[in-house]
Amino acid sequence: MFMKKQLCLTVKGKVHGVGFRFSCMEAAYKFNISGNVRNMTDGSVYIKAEGEEENLEKFAEWCRKGPVWAKVMRFRQEEGELENFNSFEILR
Repeated sequence: MFMKKQLCLTVKGKVHGVGFRFSCMEAAYKFNISGNVRNMTDGSVYIKAEGEEENLEKFAEWCRKGPVWAKVMRFRQEEGELENFNSFEILR
């Protein structure tokens, strides 16, 4: 039996206007992650990700780099409370 966890990720750098959220959603599907991603007013991207630990680690590793055009300067990861999301969404 696998344990589901939630990670809250904050990504800073050149992460707006580079397709970060859309690429993040594609990576979430690839790694079987549910949750959401949104641009924050401070220029960062905030991600809530839920899934099995091994998949979460791979997804978080992807988020540390982001898509080709992004330049991640700062990355923060912390555990959150499981919300049992059904899908992965881009929030406005």
